[in-house]
Amino acid sequence: MEMPIEDLDWTLLKVFACVAQAGSLSGAARVLGSSQPTVGRQIHALEESLGVELFFRQPRGLAITQAGRTLLPHAIKMAEAAAEMRLAAAGADPGLSGTVRITASVAISHYVLPAVLAELRETAPRLHIDLVPSDRTENLLFREADIALRMYRPKQLDMITRHLGDIPIGIFAARSYLARKGHPTDMADLKHHDLIGYDRSDLLLRGMRALGVEASRDSFVLRTDNQSVYWEMVRAGCGIGFGQVSLVREMDDLVRLLPEVQTPGLPVWLTAPEVLRHTPRVECVWRALERAMLLHIQGAKRHPVSG
Repeated sequence: MEMPIEDLDWTLLKVFACVAQAGSLSGAARVLGSSQPTVGRQIHALEESLGVELFFRQPRGLAITQAGRTLLPHAIKMAEAAAEMRLAAAGADPGLSGTVRITASVAISHYVLPAVLAELRETAPRLHIDLVPSDRTENLLFREADIALRMYRPKQLDMITRHLGDIPIGIFAARSYLARKGHPTDMADLKHHDLIGYDRSDLLLRGMRALGVEASRDSFVLRTDNQSVYWEMVRAGCGIGFGQVSLVREMDDLVRLLPEVQTPGLPVWLTAPEVLRHTPRVECVWRALERAMLLHIQGAKRHPVSG
């Protein structure tokens, strides 16, 4: 039996849109910070209230039905309108207190932001900070984050962004690895060494090919998409890796290789929703992140690492 439309639980529309975009209950649960059974119950409740089937199961996840495709654009609009109302309400808060949710790459979250957050605890003790280390795209509109540090130019509308600069990228190995395997003499010589790469991401492959090095996933003897684990494997002497020059300035166990090679830099963009950007609490955190990342970028250029 269909539920009257005025009794519809509007929060279920966000869940519906998220499942449709993720293609699975488990993928949507990760985005929503929920569990797969909970998301499944929410979709079932929405189907019951609407009187239609929204998804059908297939070997790899879920496929949206024709009824679901018809309703999806309306659900997205409603979910976005609700998100905009929450943002507007948050933007009206004048106090330097409350919670600010930051998302940043795993490497920046691990190696750079803890010192920034320690400073914020002293200068703005009434602020609460949520840090979301993630190398996937967080949706600022749906308040998955209030401020994002991203390594690409954001494309969402109604956002204020600032390009802080590009972090130099270098080629590194641990002294222990070099003692065992020797130094590569040029880029072509890298194929004779143990290379550490990414698992699912093709970012390194594209970068290597841009430098004239033919490479495939099998060129890497070790692979991980977790940036912190990646760096620790390089430091442990597992092989040669690519990374941010500014992250290794104080790591005496690492040596920069082939510094004459001009590897593409990593762009840094600071982003926040327009309605939140100039609220006191977001302004405070924005300025702290801005200062820290500018120092991070400039420090790498002033003090290049070499062997």
